[in-house]
Amino acid sequence: MLEDSLRGVEIVSRFEGAIVDVGSGAGVPGIPLAVSLPERDVTLLEANGRKCDFLREWAPPNARVVRGRAEEQETEAFGVAVAKALAPPPVAAEWCLPLVRPGGAVVLWIGETADVERVARVAEQVGGELSDEHEGLLVLRKVRHTPAGFPRRTGVARKRPLR
Repeated sequence: MLEDSLRGVEIVSRFEGAIVDVGSGAGVPGIPLAVSLPERDVTLLEANGRKCDFLREWAPPNARVVRGRAEEQETEAFGVAVAKALAPPPVAAEWCLPLVRPGGAVVLWIGETADVERVARVAEQVGGELSDEHEGLLVLRKVRHTPAGFPRRTGVARKRPLR
């Protein structure tokens, strides 16, 4: 688990600004990234209160825990968003890209069956583009501001995913 999380360090370090781990859960990949990049501010975003309590116990000094959902956060506040096992990759892309400012990136840990073409189409709808796919990591660049209407209300992306 730790080794898998650290695969993203090199990619994340290419982009400036604060990092947000969306749906941080048990702190993967956010806590290993925070430890590996101590000069960076890392936000561990998690909706579940018990998981937030756990994260607060283990978060390094450069990480803060925020209880909430991606759709409820300030848009374009981060340089990089990361997500692992958050939701199907197209939904994760829709949730993460609005959080990142233009010039930043989203790094998604994906499985072998991920529909990369669909993720690319979704990314284009919310201000991003497919940048790279490497060993189970998908990198989306934020190339323009988040369009009006995004993020959609809580739950809508999962119930009616973009195509």
